[in-house]
Amino acid sequence: MSVNKIRTLLLLILILFIDPVNAQCSMCRAVLESEEGQQTAKGINNGIVYLMAIPYILVALVSWRISKIYKS
Repeated sequence: MSVNKIRTLLLLILILFIDPVNAQCSMCRAVLESEEGQQTAKGINNGIVYLMAIPYILVALVSWRISKIYKS
C-alpha cells in the first residue's frame, strides 16, 4: 500500500470514529450541571473543544507546508 492510501485510510477511520469529548474543567462542570436545559453547558463545552483544536490544526498546516518546501 502506498503512503497516501494509508494516510487516507487513517483519516477516514478517525473521522468515522469521532467520539464526543467532554472538555470541561471540574468547576465549570459543577456550575453548569445545575442548569435545567443544559444548553449553556453544551455551548461552553463546544467552545472549549474548538479552542483546543485550533492550535493542533495550525501546527499540522505549518508542518505540512514545511514538508512541501523541503521536498521541492
